[in-house]
Formats: sequence, C-alpha cells, structure tokens
Amino acid sequence: CFVFFFFFSRSSAKLVAPLGCLVSRQKHTLPDLPYDYAALEPHINAEIMQLHHSKHHATYVNNLNVVEEKYKEAVAKGDVTTQVSLQPALKFNGGGHINHTIFWTNLSPNGGGEPKGELMEAIKRDFGSFANFKEKLTAVSVGVQGSGWGWLGYNKEQGRLQIAACANQDPLQGTTGLIPLLGIDVWEHAYYLQYKNVRPDYLKAIWNVINWENVSSRYATCKK
Repeated sequence: CFVFFFFFSRSSAKLVAPLGCLVSRQKHTLPDLPYDYAALEPHINAEIMQLHHSKHHATYVNNLNVVEEKYKEAVAKGDVTTQVSLQPALKFNGGGHINHTIFWTNLSPNGGGEPKGELMEAIKRDFGSFANFKEKLTAVSVGVQGSGWGWLGYNKEQGRLQIAACANQDPLQGTTGLIPLLGIDVWEHAYYLQYKNVRPDYLKAIWNVINWENVSSRYATCKK
C-alpha cells in the first residue's frame, strides 16, 4: 500500500504508518496559534491571519477527517478502488494540515533577523552565506508556478540543508524526503489581501517574522 496516514503533534507533523494499518484514532484538530492574529502586523495583517488559520487551515483539517473516515470504511470493505480514488484528497488535505501546522510555528512577532549557532553554521556551509541562502529561498518561493510552498529542508542522508519547492499542498518530506525546517506558503490566500499579486513584496515582508528559534530547534531535532 502506498498511502500514508498523517500523524500530527503540536510541534511537528510527519507521515508515520500505512493507512491500511489504521484501526482507530482521534480526529485531527486545528492547532491554536502561539500568537494573536494581529501579532505579525504590519508584515502580515490580522485579516489574512484570521482567514488563513480559521478558514483555510480548518478546511484542510475537516476534509482530512472526512476523507480518512471514508478510507477507513473502504479498508474495512476491502474496496481497493475507493482506497485508490481517495489518495489525492488524502495527499492534498493531509499535506495542507502538515504544512500549515509547521508554518504557524515558523512565524513569530519576535522573529526576523538571522539564526544563530549550529543552524547559521550549516547555512554558511551549504549556501556560502545567510544572504545567499535568503536570496535562493526567496527566488524559489517567488518562482513557484500557481500555488505551493518554498522550503528549507534537511537531507538526513547527505547531512546538509537543501532548498526545495512543492506544488499545491504536497508535503515536503513525503514528496522529496527532506525533513521540513522552514516553510513559506505562497498560495495567494497567504498574502493577496495585503500584497495583491505582488508575491515578491510578501516574501520580502515575511523574513521579518521568521521564528529562527523554531527553525533551529527543528534542525537540532532532525540531526539526532
């Protein structure tokens, strides 16, 4: 079976087990934000944050619960055709939940600036300088065609940082094998109400609220 069950915690989200092994579980829930909707202003306004979190992310969560229930029923019936047909919805809504759960913690009203310690050393090693890294991730994120995400991930096999882009809500680890450290949502719902169709302005602004403590913590964890 090539379908995966999405497991989430407040600090991380990852694929952990085949859906075919699913017997019982609690329903997924929308995580609370660690700050108020207006906390990231003026860089990301409160209206965007409220809609993005309470409407868009909530929809992914609700749809994921519905699809997983349908999948569970299909497994119980041995209905392989339905199991296969549900996989795109599992990927889309599960990925949306994974990505946004990471995204909210990647942001902070006390963010911005530059990382410190091991993460900064790794960035300099793998990209030459923080400025080069920032420029590359910005370019990759701006360059996503349509909707998707720009990512900083960790390649555990090679022991180095890598930048990648994922279309739609495709989860980074499930798509590329990279462990997600920092995700930048470039769906229009993440910025259009404030920055219209000028995605580069949104990218310029979001660097002011990147939570480097969270990104550094993720990096330290995935190296273990």
